[in-house]
Amino acid sequence: MIEVENVHKSFGDTHVLKGITTSFEDGKTNLVIGQSGSGKTVFLKCLLGLFEPEEGQICYNGQFYSELSTSERRDLRQEMGMVFQGSALFDSMTVEGNVMFPLDMFTKQSKAEMQDRVDFVLERVNLIDAHKKFPSEISGGMKKRVAIARAIVMNPKYLFCDEPNSGLDPKTAILIDNLIQEITREYNITTVINTHDMNSVMEIGEKIIFLKDGFKEWEGTNKEIFKTDNEAVTNFVYSSELFKKVRQMYIEERN
Repeated sequence: MIEVENVHKSFGDTHVLKGITTSFEDGKTNLVIGQSGSGKTVFLKCLLGLFEPEEGQICYNGQFYSELSTSERRDLRQEMGMVFQGSALFDSMTVEGNVMFPLDMFTKQSKAEMQDRVDFVLERVNLIDAHKKFPSEISGGMKKRVAIARAIVMNPKYLFCDEPNSGLDPKTAILIDNLIQEITREYNITTVINTHDMNSVMEIGEKIIFLKDGFKEWEGTNKEIFKTDNEAVTNFVYSSELFKKVRQMYIEERN
């Protein structure tokens, strides 16, 4: 579990995060949504320990980040997995090499132990025959699955995803959403996802945080988001014609 209490973050005179308080539970897909410039990326980097807030606290399973020593912070970061927006795979490495990279860097496992773990996570993301392929030889959806495999290869307690559906067609995006949710529940991971994808909100939004201008404007579930009267949320969620129709259907059913 991650608990966030009154977090503020500024860069010079620009106040980006303005007193964010929330929590992210184990085994649930927690989504952070909001328009560009709302503070989502800075918030995610604070959760990752890349930025340290000027005010407030972030607590990981009872450990306050600000109170950890340098070595304890390093140990905590090894319990975090990250899926980057563009997958961030090494072009010169095979799929197998990309997934093995964290194990090779941060563990003292034998080659056989690392190979067993790589084989296991690649099978878990349904990439059984892609070990020797290079990133240039696989599809965008497969790259995302490699990125997920690499993110979970160290058996993390926390999984962070930055726009995991970026650049994917709708069908593949749903598959990636479902895979992330399955892994989250299966391994009881605390998962936090930055996204603009309203299909993700509908499909896997077990908890949703809506940021606006650095403030936490609203939080709730994917069922509650269709009931809210918060104008900022409804303007964001129903900016497309599709979701306006969904909203209207909900209102008609309720009446």
